[in-house]
Order: sequence, then C-alpha cells, then structure tokens
Amino acid sequence: MKIDAIAAEIEKIAPVKLAQDWDNVGFLIGDRNRDIAKIMITIDITRDVVAEARKFGAELILSYHPAIWDGLKRITADGASAAVYDLIRCGIGVYSIHTSLDVAAGGVNDALAEIIGLEDAEAIGDYVDDPDGPYYKLVTFVPVNDVNKVAEAVYSAGAGNIGAYSKCGFQTEGVGTFLPMEGSNPAIGKKGVLEKVTEVRLETVVPGAKVGAVVAAMRKAHPYEMPAFDIIRHYDVEKRFGLGRIGRLKTPKPLDEIIERVKTITGAEAVGIVGRQERMVMRAAVCAGSCGRIIESVISQKCDLYLTGELKHHQALAAKEADVTCLCLSHTVSERFALKNLANTLKKGLKGITIRLSKKDTDPFVWKNI
Repeated sequence: MKIDAIAAEIEKIAPVKLAQDWDNVGFLIGDRNRDIAKIMITIDITRDVVAEARKFGAELILSYHPAIWDGLKRITADGASAAVYDLIRCGIGVYSIHTSLDVAAGGVNDALAEIIGLEDAEAIGDYVDDPDGPYYKLVTFVPVNDVNKVAEAVYSAGAGNIGAYSKCGFQTEGVGTFLPMEGSNPAIGKKGVLEKVTEVRLETVVPGAKVGAVVAAMRKAHPYEMPAFDIIRHYDVEKRFGLGRIGRLKTPKPLDEIIERVKTITGAEAVGIVGRQERMVMRAAVCAGSCGRIIESVISQKCDLYLTGELKHHQALAAKEADVTCLCLSHTVSERFALKNLANTLKKGLKGITIRLSKKDTDPFVWKNI
C-alpha cells in the first residue's frame, strides 16, 4: 500500500489541518511510491526505535512527535540528526501526527478526559479551524420575480447545507436603489434615472471550498449586470477545535480515586502533585504533554483539578496559589497510553498492513526515591 492511501486513513483519525501552526506533521521522510506492508507506532523516534523498526521490517514509522522539528542544515550519523540519518539510510519513512491527534475528536486529550470522567468536555484553547474548512454567509439582493431562480442556482452549486438539512436560507423583502451610469447595460430601468426596485435579501451558508463556485452560479442566474453581494466569514462558537479538554464530572470524585484510575490506565509509576492532595473533584481539565498558556484558562475557570504531562515552575506556582490541584505524569506518559487505541483504529482501516507498537519507545525519565 502506498503512503497516500495510508495517509488518507490516518487523516480520518487526525486531520493534518488540526495541527497547531508551529507544529510539523504529515509525511516527513520517505518515498511516496514505496509499497508499505508494516508500520511501527511510537511517541518518539530514537536510534533504538529505528533499530527496532528495521528489525521488524517496517517501511514506515507513525510517530506522535515529529522526527524533524526545525529546518536541518546538516544530517550526519552523529549528533541531533543521527536518527534522521539512520531512517534515510535504512529507507524507513516517517509520518507524524502530534497536535493533530491532540486536537482530534477521540484523540489523546479526549482519552485523558475519559480517564477522569469529564462530561461534555470542551477544548480549552489554542483553537484551530474546522478541518472541513471555514463556512461563510452569502448575502445578495434579487428582484422578487427572480429570487427562486437565484436561490436554486446557489443551492445547486453547494450552498445552503446545515447538518442534515439542505437549501437552508433566509429571505427578507425590501427596496433596492441604483442609478445606471454611462457604460452600464441595466436589466431594469434606464441610464441616468434612479431606480427603486422591490428586492429580496437572500442569505445562505457556504463552505469555504465552494465559495467560488457558488458566487459564479449566483452571477450567472442573477438578472442584474452587476449584482450586489457580501461574503461574510462565519466563526463557530459552539464547535471549536483546540488543545486540552475542560468540563465537569457527573458526580464528584475524591482525588485519590482519580489518581488510582490514572495510574491503571496510563501505566504511570509516579505523579507530581501541585496543591492540595486531599479534595473532592467536580470541575477538571486535562491537556497531554505540555500546554503552556492553557493553565491560565484552567485557573480562570476555577477547576479543582488539572491533569497534564508537565508544568513550568511559574505555572505550578500560579496553580497552587489559585487552589488548583495539578497532576503531572511526565510529558510522554500523558500521551503514550493513547497509542494503543490509535493502533486498533488503524488496523480496522488498513487491512493487510501489519501494525505494531514500539517496545523501545519509553519515557526518558526514570523516577527513583533518593
């Protein structure tokens, strides 16, 4: 199977368009024309992981963290680019998903939210556009006798679809005015004479990818030589895609019970705790890895608990001062557990491809009592 077919299945789970603009996701290393029969899944790509993939016979590594973060000026067998050198030398491709999987429905953050039992969890911040593209509103003004013709034209071109409903629009009657000038060829009225025409304001929604086709259809069906129209960007305030999840628990739970469940599902051997260690949790937030400014929203929304991978010192202090208990699992521990679900989902869509989770991909931290 070629990478484009595999990428199409990955995109069903973690669309590239959901990634943060600073991230580097998608097909990063390899030959698009190579046949792929085996895939290894990992959080990080280290030299040990590359050696494991080579022994397994993988033609592709699906990594959570990008194999290449920034522009490389040199690729050598030692130093920071050593793993990339090994990948190229062994002919192993890399596809990375990172924040695409963080943001995606059913991705890493939803998995964390499920652990602590968040209901109707919403994204916390660092919002991105809907992967299906933005929606717009088309508004145009049509003589009464022609409005149905224009409406049908724009609907046929792809406008007017909202969920399971089609031909959605709104019409308001009013009076339009215009003065045909020299060089005009008016469908109604005469040059030099101010016209007042009973018109209908027709408005409907249009997906971004179809705006051009809809406007062209509107112009063709409209009786006016120069139809007036507006295209207005729509911002969805209900269905927002972003990092983290925040919500309420169906019933309050003691912190100890939540910690035990986190340990069982993620395999965490240790947890860093900021703030009160004994409390009932009603409102909580989660964010895999390290989520920077998101802690500010967690504090402002008065959460009892914040489950994450890691916090900077000043973020931990701010949370403690605000009486938000934080559980830090270590960066990759907060992410790695979700790879099993990813593998199982991909196996259903990639029939005939052998998929394996890396055993050499481990948390770089080893926690010991001293």
